[in-house]
Amino acid sequence: MLNVQLKKRDPFSHKGDYGRASLVAGSKGMMGAALLSARACMRSGVGLLTVHVPECGYSIMQLGIPEAKCQTDGNETHHTDIVIPAGTEVIGVGPGIGQHAETQQALHKLLLGHPDIPMVLDADALNILAENPEWLGNIPAGSIITPHPGEMQRLAIEPQEMAKRYGVVVVLKGHHTRIFVPDGQTVKVYENTEHGNAGMAVGGSGDVLTGIILALLAQHYTAEEAAVLGVWLHALAADIALSDGNSEESLLPSDIISHLSAAFNATRQEAKKQ
Repeated sequence: MLNVQLKKRDPFSHKGDYGRASLVAGSKGMMGAALLSARACMRSGVGLLTVHVPECGYSIMQLGIPEAKCQTDGNETHHTDIVIPAGTEVIGVGPGIGQHAETQQALHKLLLGHPDIPMVLDADALNILAENPEWLGNIPAGSIITPHPGEMQRLAIEPQEMAKRYGVVVVLKGHHTRIFVPDGQTVKVYENTEHGNAGMAVGGSGDVLTGIILALLAQHYTAEEAAVLGVWLHALAADIALSDGNSEESLLPSDIISHLSAAFNATRQEAKKQ
């Protein structure tokens, strides 16, 4: 499946060269989703990350991921007003945000207010869009959505049609994750059959994938490249975690994050052999 080369880093580069990303995530009782996604994003090479959380998540984020900036909503429990910093190049939204009525309106305002910034939409962002399908046309060009089959079903549209009609890349998560990429009047389809295991079937794995893809998009991979490479690294890191002594029963999303460095290194070494 993989047809994407990892970018080579300039030894004289600085953090601004690797993208400025914003991640809108978390709500009361769901801050773990924000933390997993943010950690995965930082471990996947983003230059600067700002995480937007409700007030209840401030201490959690500052202690759990000190490498990221933290911006609070002003509301204690859920998102009501999402202010994106100037200079943001990509936005991730959805992990753990819930579906409160105020959060739904905040997402709509975000979509309308940033039509030129590519987004990675996952989890509750997709569930909100399923309840408000008229907003699908507001998803910015070059964006990526990452539904599991249930979320795709709630959107009430086939992934090929979603990609073609709205010009977004669709990452349909599953045993063999498929990626649907708009290509003019057609849709290209990739399928991950090389990596991944049943240990990934646990809450939080999708939040990790969102963070990985967000980081790659921030580093100026195209939406197609970010989706394909993100799925590959996510699954490969999970396989390496198993080979490192974990079992499918014990594998956690945090184990995937901790093995991302090995996945990057293995991908780069494999490219050298070709």
